Amino acid sequence: MTSKQATPKQPPLTSLVALEEAAELLKTLAHPHRLRIVQMLLRGRYTVGELAEACEIPSHMASEHLRLMLRCDLLDSHKEGRKVFYRIAEPQLGDILGSIERRFGGGGS
Repeated sequence: MTSKQATPKQPPLTSLVALEEAAELLKTLAHPHRLRIVQMLLRGRYTVGELAEACEIPSHMASEHLRLMLRCDLLDSHKEGRKVFYRIAEPQLGDILGSIERRFGGGGS
């Protein structure tokens, strides 16, 4: 008689529907300027002009990146007077970006 070694119980696999949603989120993030924007917004709130400057792109391009991430509910915005500030709305972005930073390093520009 052979003894079967007990294997620890694995959590159930994620549904394909949920994985499709995850793939869409990852596609949205899969751009260096959007990753930089998320990196900055995890540290505080910023205007489009500040984000554009940090990404070294024109404000209208930063606005497009922000619009895309707003549509995906990754960010939200708050108006104060004439300025609009952006911030992270999806709490898991910190974990995702943390994994990216650990893999690819945090130094550099």
